[in-house]
Amino acid sequence: MSDTSSQAGEAPAELDLSNSDVVTKYKAAAEIANKAIAAVIAEVKDGAKVVDLCNCGDNLINKEVEKIFKGKLIEKGVAFPTCVSVNSTVGHFSPASDDTTTVKDGDIVKIDLGVHIDGFISTQAQTVVVQAGDAAIKGRAADVIAAARTAYEAALRLIRPGKKVSDVAGPLQKIVEAYGCNLVEGVMSHQMKQFIIDGNKCVLNKPSPEHKVEDAEFAENEVYAIDIVVSTGDGKTKVLDEKETTVYKRALDMEYQLKLKASRAVFSEINRRFPAMPFTVRALVEGVEKDDKSKELAKQLKLGMVECLNHGLLHPYPVLHEKSGELVAQVKHTVLLMPNGSDQVTKAPAQAVESEKKVEDAEVVALLATSTKTNKKKKKAAKAADAPAA
Repeated sequence: MSDTSSQAGEAPAELDLSNSDVVTKYKAAAEIANKAIAAVIAEVKDGAKVVDLCNCGDNLINKEVEKIFKGKLIEKGVAFPTCVSVNSTVGHFSPASDDTTTVKDGDIVKIDLGVHIDGFISTQAQTVVVQAGDAAIKGRAADVIAAARTAYEAALRLIRPGKKVSDVAGPLQKIVEAYGCNLVEGVMSHQMKQFIIDGNKCVLNKPSPEHKVEDAEFAENEVYAIDIVVSTGDGKTKVLDEKETTVYKRALDMEYQLKLKASRAVFSEINRRFPAMPFTVRALVEGVEKDDKSKELAKQLKLGMVECLNHGLLHPYPVLHEKSGELVAQVKHTVLLMPNGSDQVTKAPAQAVESEKKVEDAEVVALLATSTKTNKKKKKAAKAADAPAA
């Protein structure tokens, strides 16, 4: 692991996409994320264990990052641990090593993961249906997947320089309603910066009187994880069992003098190995077992997590659920707001989908027909019009 002083707030200037090295690192992270999600999708078969799918993604990421930027003192690795959430489970499911949960034919499976190079993050999610062969997905599974994909395409065209956060939610709602579905409440598309996976500028997909975010204008050289989650149900989620939670992130704004030796051990281990990015308890424990050959210390780490959580030193990512029997689909990609337009740097294999429903709202149809790239002639003309007269 490298020195993390770049996170400590002493960097001379914030690095953004105006720096070509930053763009290179985002794209390098995206390339590995693309390989990882393709590898996991290839293993999504009847009878596959969820924990094995999660390990498939994380192990590939850790292996691939070692091949690039060799000899440079930079951090690189998992930016968001591979989560595999099935059917009505909305997200964040990355179980312990001894978990026996499997996927079966007909299940709708959401795969979510992220990679970073020097803190520059590329994250993505894709939804697939477990099946043999490549027949098109039909029925309600097709509706919810098509709704998520179409809403993502709209968001990609709305999260652009000059547009505002408040412009996004309305068209997304129209799209999912056309497919007889609902946006899942509480899901946000966050701006990302170096070592920051959930920046303050964000889009709430489904705002309400109780849940709002501050309006703001999108700007050139920003980076977003555009995240769309859609349900065949009412879109309301709940935590069924807090013990399912295995994904955490260090809460950088919190400090507390831990009392227990086990708590200090786990906190030291987290600060050493996962100072800024989310991690799983599985990775934390297995890392200790591998490094220190001590299963006893691994047990102590699990015990020490409790005090860390009780005093807010860790931010949990709880496993969320829709109503049993409902289907949930997710599409997420990393998008760079470049001078020449939006550059989606992540991509994932996608199954054919045939829904009998479609979007008919004229404004939304027109929006979906627009390009994600900037018209250079129009941009030059606008600059010329704004220039002072000689």
